[in-house]
Amino acid sequence: MKSIQKIVSAAAAAAAVLAVVPVSAFAADEPVYGTMNIPYAEFYAAELGENAYAVDAVTSATKTKVLKNGEGELFEGSYNNGEDTILGVTYPVAISQADLDALGDNNYGFQKLDTAPAAYKNVTVADGKAAFSAVQDSAPETLDAQVQLNTSTPWGDYLIDLKGTPEDWDIHYRGAILKTADGKAYAMRHEENLWRGEIAWSSGIRKEEPHGNQLRYENYTGLIGSTVKEILLITKNGTVTVATDTYIPVKFEGEIKADDAAAGTGKTALDTSALPADYEKAYTLEGFTVSDSEISYTDAKPGVYTLKVSDGKKKYADLSASFTLSTDDLPVKYEDGKLVPADGFTADDAANFIKNLSAVEVGENKFNASGRGSVKVFDENGALNFDAESRNGKVFPEGAAGTYAVKVSAAGYNKPLEISLAGQAAAADTTASATNAAASTTTTTTKASSGSTTKATTTAAKTNSVKTGDAGIGAAFALLTAAGAAAFIAKKKED
Repeated sequence: MKSIQKIVSAAAAAAAVLAVVPVSAFAADEPVYGTMNIPYAEFYAAELGENAYAVDAVTSATKTKVLKNGEGELFEGSYNNGEDTILGVTYPVAISQADLDALGDNNYGFQKLDTAPAAYKNVTVADGKAAFSAVQDSAPETLDAQVQLNTSTPWGDYLIDLKGTPEDWDIHYRGAILKTADGKAYAMRHEENLWRGEIAWSSGIRKEEPHGNQLRYENYTGLIGSTVKEILLITKNGTVTVATDTYIPVKFEGEIKADDAAAGTGKTALDTSALPADYEKAYTLEGFTVSDSEISYTDAKPGVYTLKVSDGKKKYADLSASFTLSTDDLPVKYEDGKLVPADGFTADDAANFIKNLSAVEVGENKFNASGRGSVKVFDENGALNFDAESRNGKVFPEGAAGTYAVKVSAAGYNKPLEISLAGQAAAADTTASATNAAASTTTTTTKASSGSTTKATTTAAKTNSVKTGDAGIGAAFALLTAAGAAAFIAKKKED
């Protein structure tokens, strides 16, 4: 108790001395801490070093997302023009008062911080122009994570995802840089490249993403065929390094294509003419026989199939082509609240229809049964879920008591199942054409080609630890100050 009183007394005495010393006596040598809105090109210049290039802003067709830059939001730590363009990064800085004054109104939106941040960029000013250092971090960290590379992504040509990160991993990167074995460095920007912890980019093959945003690929063409040795992540609290050895396989214009055909026994055409001459083709499609020009099969069920083609020398990216085998058969009916085998069909036939469900229409509303944004109106066993909900509300607004016209479609089945529901009692009325007929046909049809191309995945690993959360220096100081004040009050009471 005495030692605490001595510390408090000393602190009080020091405070009394400081109270009569002008602040200007210390401010001359002390940096001023704050945040600045730093354009991408200036933010990355020091990190890229001799590889520095003009890092562009990101203009987006999805304008509302651009504005989501608050704490915990999609692009936390970025700043924008208030409309459709992300301009750069809001990041802590250290600057002298004289340099800050020299910037005048062109101070990058400087906002003063009360305490020193965990990490920051030093700012110097010459001839009225600011220069930003690399991130100053007294405790840079490494992360031991698996680097998963996907060469089949709608968001560009390549996508990197980190696997095995801690539960509290902060996905709101302020920036990221890929460093390759040939000494190059590539800076990544929000939305187009940085998205919820993922890093994606175009190298010039895919030039547009699903929302219609044009992908700026010019600065990333050099990544094709290179090997990424290090990923530098810039977080709000400093830098995290992920060591890796990830080869970026070569991609090229063109694709392989497989024609749609009839289910059962037969063959369909395969076009591999787009492959480079030195592509060492290896085909993967279980239950099918594949040559360079056709795919043959026996007793194949209706549905969508995907052929994978990989390069035996691993120089090129994997490719794939999807095709549909179809039928006019309708192997299911609706009975007692679920989809069951129609007359003349087996449980396997019905299960295949259920596995390939593609869409369910309830009245005028259509719900995807698979993929992104899908709604499970029927479960994996074919049972109807009257409690199903979409993003717009309940699929069946009146529950099981309502009256509904339902149409169930499955990939590979040319005819949908149509169901008339009138309260829980009406579990029948199943047809292929909005009647009560239970008939089905066994003819098959051949559709036109609609091959599509996707690619594959490679992995790599390395290093150690994580940087996430806010700096605790200010909190610790506040707690110490509070403890001192409490001790001082206690002493006064004793006196």
